[in-house]
Amino acid sequence: MCGRYAFYSPAEAVIRLFDTSLTTPIEARYNIAPTQFVPVIRESTRASRQLVMLYWGLVPAWAKEKAIGNRMINARSETLAEKPSFRRAFSQRRCLVLASGFYEWRREDQGKRPYFISRLDGEPFAMAGLWESWSKGGDVLDSCTIVTTAANEFMRPLHHRMPAILPPALCGPWLDVTGVDTREAEKLLQSLEGGELQAWPVSTRVNNPANQGPGLVEPEGTIGSPGLA
Repeated sequence: MCGRYAFYSPAEAVIRLFDTSLTTPIEARYNIAPTQFVPVIRESTRASRQLVMLYWGLVPAWAKEKAIGNRMINARSETLAEKPSFRRAFSQRRCLVLASGFYEWRREDQGKRPYFISRLDGEPFAMAGLWESWSKGGDVLDSCTIVTTAANEFMRPLHHRMPAILPPALCGPWLDVTGVDTREAEKLLQSLEGGELQAWPVSTRVNNPANQGPGLVEPEGTIGSPGLA
C-alpha cells in the first residue's frame, strides 16, 4: 500500500519530466498523509496537462458522505475495472500523483521501523492515480487515489504491495483515456524495476503526520536494499 509519502522536488524537474507548466509554486512537504490536498497532474478539457491540488482519498460521485474517502486512499491495480468505487474513474479520469519518495514500515525486533523509498537518481516520479468529482449541498470536491500493485523484488522485504510507479514514457498513455482503454491501461501498471530504487530507515518522527521538514527523509542507517539495511 501507500499511506504516506513526500514531495519536495524542484519545479524544473517536474516541468522537464511531466510536460506540464506550474503557475504557482508547490510547497515542499515531507510527510503527506491521507485527507490532505496533494499535487496531481491530469488532462484538462483542452487535452493539455494541468497540475492541481486534489483531496487524497477518493470520494465517488455517488457517495453520500465525504468520509468514504478515508477508506479509498489506495486502489488495487488488479481490480480497478471491477470495483464500483474505481471502475468509472479508471475508464474516464486517470491522473498522476507526484512524489519524491514514499514511506513504508517494516516490523523489526524493536517494533515497526519506517523506511523511505525513492528513485536511485533522486528524480521525482509519478504514481498512477484516479480522480473523481463529488458534490453535495453546493460544495464540490475533487479527490484522488493512488493505484498500488504487487511489490517488486526490491520492495518485498518491506511490504507485499507498492505504488504503481509510471516511467515518464508511460505517463502520457496513462493520462490518455480517449486513446488508451482500460485493457491497455492495465498493462501499464507494472512494478518499477527494483534496480531503479533505493531505501533507507528514517526517524520514527514520520509516524506523526504533524511532523514536517527535510530531516524526516534523512537516513538513520544503510542506504540500499531493505533486505540489507
